[in-house]
Amino acid sequence: MVKVIGVRFRTAGKIYFFDPGQLDIKRGSHVIVETARGIEYGTVVGEPREVEEDQVVQPLKAVLRIATERDDEQEANNKIKEKEAFKICLEKIRKHELQMKLIDAEYTFDNNKVLFYFTADGRIDFRDLVKDLAAVFKTRIELRQIGVRDETKIIGGIGICGRPLCCHSYLSDFLPVSIKMAKEQNLSLNPTKISGVCGRLMCCLKNEEETYEELNRRLPGVGDSVTTADGLHGEVHSVNVLRQLVKVLVEVDDEKELKEYPVEQLRFKKRHGKNHKSNVDAKELAELEKLEKEEKKSSSRLDDTK
Repeated sequence: MVKVIGVRFRTAGKIYFFDPGQLDIKRGSHVIVETARGIEYGTVVGEPREVEEDQVVQPLKAVLRIATERDDEQEANNKIKEKEAFKICLEKIRKHELQMKLIDAEYTFDNNKVLFYFTADGRIDFRDLVKDLAAVFKTRIELRQIGVRDETKIIGGIGICGRPLCCHSYLSDFLPVSIKMAKEQNLSLNPTKISGVCGRLMCCLKNEEETYEELNRRLPGVGDSVTTADGLHGEVHSVNVLRQLVKVLVEVDDEKELKEYPVEQLRFKKRHGKNHKSNVDAKELAELEKLEKEEKKSSSRLDDTK
């Protein structure tokens, strides 16, 4: 076991482990640490704790110090300088007529490097832009192309639920999301309804996936044959996953009748695989497959040099 603290460098960013040493570090404190990018200012997101050694990327670097008042002032000054750097970079992009969208500018704590995050449809030749920026800022310049999910994570916004976006408020990592999750939760497979602000499948589809998988496992599929507790045979018309109720089309006195039963009152062959039936036209299906393909390719590049 090894003693660590978790440190975060941006809102809802990844958490990195550092060795607290003999320092009395509390949750919410600011600390100065050394990363692959240089000296950085981070926020402690948990009390010191012990974890298994295989959970830590070696070598585990130690916290240099708890941030002082002077460090706090420097970090605040860096934030002001980042806004100015953003404006200057925008002007340079327009000057060079580059087809790229600037998303954010970031100074390392020691001002050793300025990073500019951008999105673009393809590869961009920004060598002349870097030269211009280096001449202005007199320090190392790094331009990093990110994906639309990272763009949304930086900018933030409000989701269709009316709440702040998960990725901007608390979600540290982007988890794999698939169309199967939407099917599992009986959601509309219209791409516009299951896509987030970024245009990718909504991250929140993952939140209740395990619960829905377990609940669906207990239910018959639409169209399955079932036998009721009172000996009637019928076909499943629809299911209410959360209430665990099944509407069955049964034949009573030579007439078809729709009745609702708790799943415990039905006998049917359990489903081993997924048997989702959905009315999705070819165009929607193609859009869904495109979303899922892009989802698999998407990866975060915001913190990959820490």
